[in-house]
Amino acid sequence: MSDETQDATAQGAAPSEGVAEKEGFAGYELDTAREPVVVGATALFVLVFPYVFARMPVVSGILQGYQGLATLMLIWGIFALGFDLLLGYTGLLSFGHAAFWGGSAYAAGVFSQFAAESLGFEAGPVIIVVVGTLFAVLLAWGLGFLSLRRGGIYFSILTLAFAQMMFYLSSAPLSGITGGENGFTAVTVGHLFGVFELESELPSVLGTLMGTWLYAFVGLMTVVSVAVAYRILNSPYGMVFRAIRENEQRTEFVGLNVWRYKLMSFVISGAFAGVAGSLFTIHGNYVPLQSLYWTESGEIVIMAVLGGAGSLFGPMLGAGIYLYFENIVSGVRDLTVPFTDIVLLQGFGEYWHLLLGVLFVLVVWFFPRGIWGLFQDLRNRVTGGDSAAETGGER
Repeated sequence: MSDETQDATAQGAAPSEGVAEKEGFAGYELDTAREPVVVGATALFVLVFPYVFARMPVVSGILQGYQGLATLMLIWGIFALGFDLLLGYTGLLSFGHAAFWGGSAYAAGVFSQFAAESLGFEAGPVIIVVVGTLFAVLLAWGLGFLSLRRGGIYFSILTLAFAQMMFYLSSAPLSGITGGENGFTAVTVGHLFGVFELESELPSVLGTLMGTWLYAFVGLMTVVSVAVAYRILNSPYGMVFRAIRENEQRTEFVGLNVWRYKLMSFVISGAFAGVAGSLFTIHGNYVPLQSLYWTESGEIVIMAVLGGAGSLFGPMLGAGIYLYFENIVSGVRDLTVPFTDIVLLQGFGEYWHLLLGVLFVLVVWFFPRGIWGLFQDLRNRVTGGDSAAETGGER
C-alpha cells in the first residue's frame, strides 16, 4: 500500500474501487447499474401496495388489510432497512436502536409543539422529519462513540443500557417534557408543503391506488431511503462495511480505520431510525413511552433476521410480516376450515406471539438467509443466476 493510500484510509476515507481490489477486497462487486431498476421497483410497489392490501376486490378481503397498517408497514420497513445496514452488512448487533426510534419520535413531537406554541406556525412533515433525524444522528454519534469502544456482546449490552437509560429518563425525570407514562400527546403537524392535508385523499387514480397524502409522503420517504441505502451499499463504503463483517482483522491489516467505519455505519443506521421514528410521530400524532423500551429494539432484530439480514428488501419484508401478525392475525377470533363454519381453534389470534415464534425458529433453522433469501434461492434455481450474497449487491 502506498503512503498516500495508507494516510487516507487511516483517517477513515473510503478506498477507491481500484485500490480496494488491489488490497484484497476484489471479492465484493459494486453493482450500480441496477440502481434504476431497484428504485423503480420500489416505487411501483409503494404505488400499488395500499390498493392491493386494503381496497382490491377479493384480495383485500382475504388479507384484511387497511390503509393505516399499510403506512405503518412502510415506516417500520425504513427502520428495519437502516438497522440491517448495521447488523446484516457491518456485522454489529445493537440492542439499543429503540433509543433512535423513540428519541427521534419524541424530538419530532416536542419540536412540533414548540413550533406551534412558541414560534407561531405549524411545522410541516418535512421539517419535522429533518429535526427528528438530526436528533437521531447526533444521538447515534454520541452513543456509538462510547459503545464501539467495546466489541461483541459488550457492545450489544452497552447499546441496550444506553437505550434503557433514555427510557427511564423519559418516564420520570423528563416527564414534564415527554408526558411520562402517558406519552407525548401534544403533536401538531401542519400541511404537507403548506398545502395538502395529510389525511385527505389524493386526487384521481392516485387516490384509488395510494389513498391519502400521508401515505404518499411516507411512500416517497421509503423510495428515497431504499435509493440511499442501495447507493451506500454499492459504494466503496458499503464494500468496507461488508469486509468488516467478514473479517475485521484483515480489514485493519490493509490500513483501514475499522473503528471509524463502524461508527459511520452506526450513525447511518441511526439516521434511518430517525427518519422512521419521525414518520411514526406524524402517522400517529402521538409518541408512546413504549417507543423507547427495549422490546422495540428486540422487535427490529426479529424483523431483520426473519426477512433476511444482509439483503436490501429482506428486513422490510420481515417488518411487514411482523406487523401483519401483530395487527391482523392477532384479531382473528377462531380458526376455521376455509369456506365452512367448522372451528379448528377458538381464540386463534391470542396465540399470534407463539405462531410468530414458531415461524421465526423455522426460518432460522432452515433458511438462515431469511425469507427474502429463500425467494432469491428459488429464483436462482430457475434462472441459474448468482445469489446476491455472493456478489455483494442486491439482485
